[in-house]
Amino acid sequence: MSRTNYTFTSESVSEGHPDKVCDRISDAVLDALIAEEPEARVAAETFATTNRVVIGGEVGLSDQAKLKDYMGKIDEIARACIKDIGYEQDKFHHETVEITNLLHEQSAHIAQGVDAADDKDEGAGDQGIMFGFATDETDALMPAPIQFSHAILRRLAEVRKDGTLPVLGPDAKSQISVRYENGQPVEVTSLVLSTQHLDESLTSADIRALVEPYIRETLPEGWLTQNTVWHVNPTGKFVIGGPDGDAGLTGRKIIVDTYGGAAPHGGGAFSGKDPTKVDRSAAYAARYLAKNVVAAGLANKCTLQLSYAIGVAAPLSIYVNTHDTGNVPDERIETAIRQCMDLTPRGIRTHLELNKPIYQRTAAYGHFGRAPEADGGFSWERTDLTEALKGAV
Repeated sequence: MSRTNYTFTSESVSEGHPDKVCDRISDAVLDALIAEEPEARVAAETFATTNRVVIGGEVGLSDQAKLKDYMGKIDEIARACIKDIGYEQDKFHHETVEITNLLHEQSAHIAQGVDAADDKDEGAGDQGIMFGFATDETDALMPAPIQFSHAILRRLAEVRKDGTLPVLGPDAKSQISVRYENGQPVEVTSLVLSTQHLDESLTSADIRALVEPYIRETLPEGWLTQNTVWHVNPTGKFVIGGPDGDAGLTGRKIIVDTYGGAAPHGGGAFSGKDPTKVDRSAAYAARYLAKNVVAAGLANKCTLQLSYAIGVAAPLSIYVNTHDTGNVPDERIETAIRQCMDLTPRGIRTHLELNKPIYQRTAAYGHFGRAPEADGGFSWERTDLTEALKGAV
């Protein structure tokens, strides 16, 4: 039987974290190519350090002449990302950072496993396992620690960018420990925030005084108590941030991107990958299905696993675990899922409308627990499959 009284911790990182700078650039490259051609193939990786950004990986368009033209835009795309994030440091500035573009055409041997004469037989872009998760402990059907760790940093980014707190820098990390009673979050026992600041004279106490009002308005009422332990900039000054302070790399924040450690992870990163790559699209599908299972009232909590083989269209397995909270047997939910959604790579892309330039916005503050958007962004957060699932069980 699952524990119901415990404390669980998750962390988030801001859009200015070095790894998130890299995720943003990789997804901006992806968006630009998908905007050119919805079926574009992209596997873009970015590395960033002091005064340097290197972009590599494989890309493909049906018209190679267009691909050559596109390659000239990479520098502009990367600088626009860095500028929007807010980096204007001496050793990492959007105008002066050196950009190296090492992107090249997709491997023909990878392409042959994905391409098919009949689109319905299009194979998965790689082997692997993908997990989705949902829980009714928050309105977004996400685990509370990761959901509110993200929310704190998003709020601080808003007040940094709108000029309310211009002293804050782009680089930041948050972490909250949440105490659960009877399986529900009730209190933050500790809160950690490390945020870059542009005024070297500020102390940790000064930073806390600046950010505390925004943290309090972000967290649910009553979660911060007199017993909550605060650690704000616990190491002291944090002026040198971003890739100048620590190198960054695409795909290193996979737990931050998903469920904060509250659910299993298959190991595949998302950013920079087009949706033929099931690392990304099937993880989105798994979240979509788990969320709809919970939203349909079939369970209070759901973990869902999908598995694929490169070049093979249908998933090799579907596994559901409702953690003893299900109202119907897990096996019936697995059967219902097979009936309600085509889980081939093309079926996922069609159902969730993934062949759109919607990925740059996912690069920070989590891929899950976000509101679905009118242009198709975060479509995997919709709960439009609930009636079909209820009817199928």
